[in-house]
Amino acid sequence: MKKELISELFNKFENACYTFGNVECWSGRELQVILSYTDRRNFLKVIDKAKSACANAGESVNDHFVEVNKMVEIGSGAQRQLDDIALTRYACYLIAQNGDSSKNEIAFAQTYFAVQTRKQEIIEKRLLDVARVSAREKLSRSEKKLSGIIYERGVDDKGFAKIRSKGDETLFRGNTTSDMKRKLGIPDKRPLADFLPILSIKAKDFATELTSHNVVEKDLHYEASISKEHIENNLAVRKILLERGVHPEALPPSEDIKKVQRRLDLDEKQIIKKVKK
Repeated sequence: MKKELISELFNKFENACYTFGNVECWSGRELQVILSYTDRRNFLKVIDKAKSACANAGESVNDHFVEVNKMVEIGSGAQRQLDDIALTRYACYLIAQNGDSSKNEIAFAQTYFAVQTRKQEIIEKRLLDVARVSAREKLSRSEKKLSGIIYERGVDDKGFAKIRSKGDETLFRGNTTSDMKRKLGIPDKRPLADFLPILSIKAKDFATELTSHNVVEKDLHYEASISKEHIENNLAVRKILLERGVHPEALPPSEDIKKVQRRLDLDEKQIIKKVKK
């Protein structure tokens, strides 16, 4: 997510906040617009899911989702009454958790309503952590998918490890997986991807997805032909990176993904306690 978009969304959520009975709240109708839900019915479905989550957590739904009426201008100075919902931070958090996570607005809201301090730089840092963890999980799924595809085509786990290593060697300009681990100070028994920056993780994921696709499309079998395909795909991805001035083997390591995940998990527990207050 671009920094400009983060700043824009941050200001929208900040400006939409108001006090209702000494509690910070957001208007349901305003939140619908900010979260880019054009269909009122679809947004109300998300609110219903959030209410259920609230009840399942043992919280009073009425304390966090308050039905209100407000007057809006309809032209010529005339006004009419409009139904709305005053949403606490916890309610907004649950709405974001049950919304369409493919929307940038929802992804931002999940962190915005989770971070109690609401400082933009803290939100940006957490969004980056979440994105990196998600990218790592996606790479694991892609590798598992490829492993399953090629297993049916005569390649066992040992062969898959060799193919994956050849891909790394190509992507990182002749540096094997072991070479990169030594270079980045990664423990031997830990996966290289757990310490790679998000750009490298996504590069590996893209090459892996290409290999899965082409193995099926080209009906490839056995280690030699599939390894050749994986090398070519990593070479193509590397070429794209080099054209943009990025040398993947020269990128510095990132924080251990397990530590990042533990921090996010701990934050999640603390968030739930805080936003309920």
